[in-house]
Amino acid sequence: MVDVLIASVAFGGYISILKLIGFILLFFAWLPLVSWVYNDGKAIEEINEMTWAGIVLGAGVAGVLVWLLVPIYIVGVLFYLIAVGGASLVYVKQRNARVLDFDRVLTIDHIKSLLVSKEKKLEALKGFQFVTANKNVIPMPEPRTSEYLGYKITYDLLNDAMWRRADSVAFSPTAQDYQVSYSVDGASLKQPNIVREQMTYLIHFLKSLADLDTKEKRKPQKGQFKVRKNKDDIPWEVVTAGSTAGEQVRLKHITQEGMARLTELGLMPEQQEQLNAFREAGQGIFIVSGPAKSGVTTTLYALLRNHDAFLNSVSTLERQPSGQLPNITQNVFALSDTGTTTFAKKLQAVIRMGPDIVGVADCEDAETARVACAAARDGKLVYITINADSVIQALGKWLKFVGDKKIVAGTLLGVSNQRLLRILCDECKQAYAPDKELFRKFNINAEKTKVLHRAGKVQYDKHGKPSTCEHCQGTGFYGRTGVFELVTLNDELRKVILRSKSLPEMGTQFRRAKMLYLQEQALRKVIAGSVSINEMIRALSTSKSKTPNQQNKE
Repeated sequence: MVDVLIASVAFGGYISILKLIGFILLFFAWLPLVSWVYNDGKAIEEINEMTWAGIVLGAGVAGVLVWLLVPIYIVGVLFYLIAVGGASLVYVKQRNARVLDFDRVLTIDHIKSLLVSKEKKLEALKGFQFVTANKNVIPMPEPRTSEYLGYKITYDLLNDAMWRRADSVAFSPTAQDYQVSYSVDGASLKQPNIVREQMTYLIHFLKSLADLDTKEKRKPQKGQFKVRKNKDDIPWEVVTAGSTAGEQVRLKHITQEGMARLTELGLMPEQQEQLNAFREAGQGIFIVSGPAKSGVTTTLYALLRNHDAFLNSVSTLERQPSGQLPNITQNVFALSDTGTTTFAKKLQAVIRMGPDIVGVADCEDAETARVACAAARDGKLVYITINADSVIQALGKWLKFVGDKKIVAGTLLGVSNQRLLRILCDECKQAYAPDKELFRKFNINAEKTKVLHRAGKVQYDKHGKPSTCEHCQGTGFYGRTGVFELVTLNDELRKVILRSKSLPEMGTQFRRAKMLYLQEQALRKVIAGSVSINEMIRALSTSKSKTPNQQNKE
């Protein structure tokens, strides 16, 4: 009998080697877990480390006993895992409720971080630094502090925003959390929401960077800081303001887009030639028009910079400068001026200083228009921006402001209107052959234009995973270009302004002078393959929401 038992054990009749190994592995995995609970609990207030270590230890002992006594192996394993795992998860829930977000375990972010090596984390942080408004570099705060949480959230967010080429980040408070959106090439891209607790640390850290009052939550505040990435300083502006739902925050990437040259705006060759002629113009007024966020300030700056600032005295009057113009005197009409003077009177004061060329941003009243006309008649070259949807609408507003056709005809050099279009990504844009109906609708010559282009669709690799274009980060677009409606006045068109009885009549004469509408100019870019037809429709939809007659009446 003894010989039989020995033989059975030798051949695994009573003991399975695999089951024994499984038992030993799970048993020795439980002991370090008890040690971790004890040591982790010691660092957390309101957690009794002895109690929780005892609970996890007791759950493991009970699980082992049941496992050994239950005749069915798999049932014992499940009971052991449920006992130890359940006790551990209850502890994790209790400790996560008492620690800062970055110190929580078994969260999605925590699991993701475990997949990244420590060397890679340190390497990424080495090339990234925050520089305060006072030009001080912020060292990485100590872990397990609120400063570290603010630092880490801001780092993750800005690193992602810069990779996606976001020019601004908006945080909008809701009842539960904060909505986040990036502005990339003028389009809003919704991002995952941020919980209010994390947002509190983020706002505090951003305010500290920008040297703002961290305790002030109602009054608007504005400041700047820099991100130093791979030895390049990238400036950001932070704007905060109170609301009934919570504190609103907006981050803006301060770029040199407003410093574009005339050749970089997207003008057609003949349009660029027309505007270059103003360098020889001794006096007059040119109107730059467009709706909000259509790039009129960038065009104004480019026109001013098209003149030699060493040979000409150039000044501006602006409500909110978009950038610093080299060798140009920029005057700001601030809120403090409204109690003592008007925008028009401030313009008069600027003109008395004797500049040769003046740029006036946001002319929206008759008094300012008349001051500008007087300056043009007195030998000044004046560039003015106006909010309008078309050249004809801008001319109509200007005629209404000035109130005298003779003065307008005698001083006006020309009018432009513009929009911004997203440029298709050269790396992933796709060619396609549209149907004939589309060609007829937009009057495109189907014989000359065989294909059009559109934003690239998501590509998948052989494993079915989506492949993101590294050039445009999957948006399908890279950068923006302007599209312009432009007319420059000659003697014949000045007579048209004088004798025409209505704006539609002026518009008809401008068309005869070969002025192309915005859609016609945009179609040239569509046919060239740099812009999609859907993007053209999107950008021009604001002006098309009104009929031409409605526009002309305004």
